[in-house]
Amino acid sequence: MQNKRRLMSQQGFTLIELMVVIVILGILATMIVPRVMDRPEEARRTKAAIDIQAIEQALKLYKLDNGQYPSTEQGLQALVEAPSVGRLAKKWRKGGYLDKGKVPKDPWDYEYVYISPGLHSDFDLMSYGPDGEPGGEDMDADINNWELE
Repeated sequence: MQNKRRLMSQQGFTLIELMVVIVILGILATMIVPRVMDRPEEARRTKAAIDIQAIEQALKLYKLDNGQYPSTEQGLQALVEAPSVGRLAKKWRKGGYLDKGKVPKDPWDYEYVYISPGLHSDFDLMSYGPDGEPGGEDMDADINNWELE
């Protein structure tokens, strides 16, 4: 009988124990949630940098095949379909230079900006970030190929 009472008294949690656990979880949530909330924007910026590097590689392959980079007028579209304006690509690669046969948009659904010849190198390639406008600071700052490692 005594063993049965001891088992009955040890089952479950007291109200105080539950309240302590809830308070601890609340404190942890207030410390962790703000840090986790910034991650999506950081992930978008990382994806834009990776896209820019992939487009750079495609542009370099285009130049190897054709002797020059596409002009600003031809734009990045020259990587997925043979240019029909400006200096034509004589050895344009069948299937193009980008996977999936299309020029990706940046993570904020804007077009990447391509200028050739560029102000910083043979070509400038950039994403204007979440605001879609040149310039900006912190998380609104542009992502530029000449600043990537």
